[in-house]
Order: sequence, then C-alpha cells, then structure tokens
Amino acid sequence: MRLFMLLLLCASVALAANGVTGTSAVVHKPKVTLHAKPDFGSPEVKSLARDTQVRVVGQQGLWYQVTLADGGSGYVRVNELRMMSTGLAQGEGAGALVTGKAGKGRVSETAGVRGIDESDLRGAGFDGAQLAAMEGQRVTPEAAAAQARSKGWQATQVAYAAEGQAAKGQGTASQAEKRAGTSAAGGLLGRFSSAAQSLLGIAEKAAPKSEGELLEEELALGPQIAGRILGARPLWSDPAAQQRINVVGRWVASQTVRPDLPWTFGVIDTLEINAFAAPGGYVLVTRGMYELAADSDEELAGVLAHEINHIVHRDHYTVIRKQELQEAGKDLVSGQVTTGGGIAGSMARSYVEKHGATIMMTGLDREAEYRSDEVAQVYLARSGLNPLALYAVLQKMAAMGGGASGLAQLYRTHPPLDERLDRLDRHGGGALATYEQRE
Repeated sequence: MRLFMLLLLCASVALAANGVTGTSAVVHKPKVTLHAKPDFGSPEVKSLARDTQVRVVGQQGLWYQVTLADGGSGYVRVNELRMMSTGLAQGEGAGALVTGKAGKGRVSETAGVRGIDESDLRGAGFDGAQLAAMEGQRVTPEAAAAQARSKGWQATQVAYAAEGQAAKGQGTASQAEKRAGTSAAGGLLGRFSSAAQSLLGIAEKAAPKSEGELLEEELALGPQIAGRILGARPLWSDPAAQQRINVVGRWVASQTVRPDLPWTFGVIDTLEINAFAAPGGYVLVTRGMYELAADSDEELAGVLAHEINHIVHRDHYTVIRKQELQEAGKDLVSGQVTTGGGIAGSMARSYVEKHGATIMMTGLDREAEYRSDEVAQVYLARSGLNPLALYAVLQKMAAMGGGASGLAQLYRTHPPLDERLDRLDRHGGGALATYEQRE
C-alpha cells in the first residue's frame, strides 16, 4: 500500500494550507455504517447517507479510515466510498504519487518518465536471456499451495455460471486432417487457377481448430510476445518481488479451469501502472502496478486474477487469430497468399516479426474487461481471499485521476475506472457476499 499512502501524503501536503488533510471521497451506497474500528464487530459510530463527503486518511486491509466534516472519524469498507481524484497526478511534485517508491530510495524519479507504448512493443527485439530469467522464477502448484497454507488461504469451491464459455476448440478434426482435405482439393483445382489455390489457403486458415491446436499456438505465442515485452523493458531487479508475484499468481491460477498452463509471472522495470497477459500463461506486471499493491497480497492477487482471466478466455489470442484472417483476406486481394499450413511455432514467429508485442496495446472488447473484473473476484474467493481486493486497487487508480501520466496506457486500453467500479457494484454481493466479509 506504499503508493496509496504516498497518495494520501501528497494530498495532505497540498491541502495543508487550508487546514485539511486526507483524500476526498463520497459515500457511494444508500446507507453506510461507520465503525469505531476496522472490524464488523466493533461499535457503530453513526450511519452515513449516500453522497456524504468524507476524507480518507488511511487504510487498514479492506477498510478506509475516514474523518467527517463534524470532526468525527471511523472506518468503512473500501467499496462503500468512491475516491475523488486528487488532481495531483498532473501537477508539480506528483512524481512520488505515481512511482510508489517509499523506502526504496527512488523518490527522485518523476511521473514524467515515459512508459511502454505501441512503438516500443513493435520495435523491441526478443530478449531470450530476460525470458529465461522470468521462466526461471516459476513455482510449482505445490509450492504455491504450501505458501497459501502458511498465510491461512484455503481453496474454496465457488461456482461461476459462465465459466464453460471460455474459448474452446470448435472442431474435433485437427488442422493436419483438414489440410489433408484441402491439399487434395488443391491438387484438383491447381490446374485451373492460382486464385483457387489462394482461396483454399484462406479456407485452411479460417477452419476451426481443435483444442490441442489452439493450445499449441498459445504456448508458442506466449514466450515470443513476453520476450519482446522484456526486450522493451527488462525485469525489475528485485528477486523478492519476482518470487512473490510468482507464488501469489500461481496460487490464483490454480483456481481456474486452466491450471495446467505453464503459468509464469514477472515484474518489469517501468513506472507506469499497467499489466499484460500474453497467451499461454505469461503475465507481466509493471513495477508501478506492483508497488500499488506492494503491501497487500490480496490486492496483488486481484491485479493478477484479472490478467489470468484474459488468458483463461484466450482474449488476446482471439484478437491475434482475427488479425491473421483479416491479413489473409488482404493478401488475397494483392495476390500474395501462399497455400500450406505451417506449425504453431512458425506462426508465432511470423506474427511477432510482423507485429512485435503490439497486441498488448490493443484494446479488448469492453465486455471482456468487465468479465475479467467479475471473474477476478470469483478467483479471489476461490483462493481464500476477499473479492473486494480488486475493488481496492481500482479505487487507488481512480483516486489518481484520469490525467495521471502513469495511467495513460491503461486508460487507453481499458474502460474508465468509474465504469469498472460501477460494474463491480452491480455484480457484487449475491454469491460473493459471504466472501466479502473475509478479513
């Protein structure tokens, strides 16, 4: 929580001249109980109505410590308020606000440091040494489970109705079997025109793939894309952070319908606040995002759970697949289509040679982002954690404001944070209500 506490500190400094401290927020629910301590069993101080203005002066777990206009104070849950933008992220001295460097000796760096953009990801070379270092940090499911037990996290069965809708192979025949058919047809049509051959090449690319072939392509694409992200920004040289993110990430990934992917997690050295989910189980989190949740394993798990669901549902892979088909159509018009398949590894290399890792800057469908937020809460509950942890992270980012330079790319590729919080409000409670009481 270093970054959030820095946010509060910066806000306090900026407002000190007016005798006001803390960060502005408003009550977001019809009625909220102010508790004397961060505990449901503590005495109730008073009830707060919707839109009551408060100041957030601290956070303990999933509770905010607030002060009221009349001088009263107490604690409310993180989803009972909406943080207001401090506006500091655009002003002078906002660097510490978005870099999360408390106690790390890095407060001299500023928010103006440029993050990763599309040109970086297009032009970056593949860094095999960095990829090997990232893969060397993998932990086994057993090791992650042992760490979870030591923290008191217990796996819980939590149903999710749409889970079976994760992308699956659309056919039982393999591409090799389909190629046999199209090759035979190509032999028959070859004497008529090269255009017919080209059409067969496109038909082959467009044919549904078996589950095994989808997985093969994901596993080939993941390292290629991750290696180029690492070519743009290396791993952060903090072994403890790399170990922690792999333990927490692997435990959460074990609670999904795809626990057998080679799940691999890393923190890259850039100050912006973002995260990337490459096909096949590769998740990269920026240092800025990591430090946003540096003191809360639950909040880190919330960030990772969102990215994990993108991989489980093959969101970026699906975009890549559509791009391939669109390019095949363009090539047909220009007469550049060649027939024949090619193995998954060749496809992956060909794709990244053309596009680099720019798929990571492609905005997904908004519903995919909303779904990943929703499912992330389910993964948190299954992991023995509180689903509100993701809400707490989104609140911190919302408090920085839309002009925060460290959030520029995240705002470009994701729905507005207020909209994401609204969706979580609508999907909160219900089956997850019991798990939202966890401390």
